[in-house]
Amino acid sequence: MVRALLLVFGLGTASIGPGPRSFTVTQGSARYAATITVADCADDHCAGAGTIRLLNKQTRQLVQSFTSEDLSFYLDAPGRQPTVNTVELYGEQSPLIFGDFNFDGSEDLAIRNGNRSSYDGPSYDVYVYASRSRRFIRSAELTALASDNLGMFQVDKARKRLITFQKDGCCWHLTTEYEVVPGQGLSEVLTLEEDARGGEKVTVKTRRKTNGRWTSTTRSYPIKEYYKD
Repeated sequence: MVRALLLVFGLGTASIGPGPRSFTVTQGSARYAATITVADCADDHCAGAGTIRLLNKQTRQLVQSFTSEDLSFYLDAPGRQPTVNTVELYGEQSPLIFGDFNFDGSEDLAIRNGNRSSYDGPSYDVYVYASRSRRFIRSAELTALASDNLGMFQVDKARKRLITFQKDGCCWHLTTEYEVVPGQGLSEVLTLEEDARGGEKVTVKTRRKTNGRWTSTTRSYPIKEYYKD
């Protein structure tokens, strides 16, 4: 199973000197640019209180401002810039992630808020665009999804699914898929549990919801066969 999304880097400019650092990112979104100000940067890592100013690319007008208690991120060499839209399981996850998280056709935004997810991994505040108010509104449900698992959730655009991952040590993993039901929120539709704590074999339990009804299967495989890739 592919557990990383395509890397999309944001290139811009960075301020020079001690104290708070500022960056401008212009890639990662077709519609928006962003200025990022963060309390402290040392070497290739920035952290602390942060402010994000979202700008309309065409008009350069301010769209909305956001704050983060801990806008933690690494700078990408050699440009020494923050990345955008990078979501790697057990790896780099950007301070800003643009995407249509609720599949309504509008671009949404996730902003890093520290390392509050499982195993002290990256966590995010997730904002969805409300067309009526023309504002980004924080989604408690999507924020929980990006805070209670292994970092930011993945987005399957083709199947319109949000995917999360959990683990317990080296040998137990859980993949969960959600649908976004308009007017209702998230609906869990699939879980895949991989349990290799027995030693030579891995037990795979799959639960799938179809037309509102759950079905489940359990199978066992030799570890070397199952994880041959």
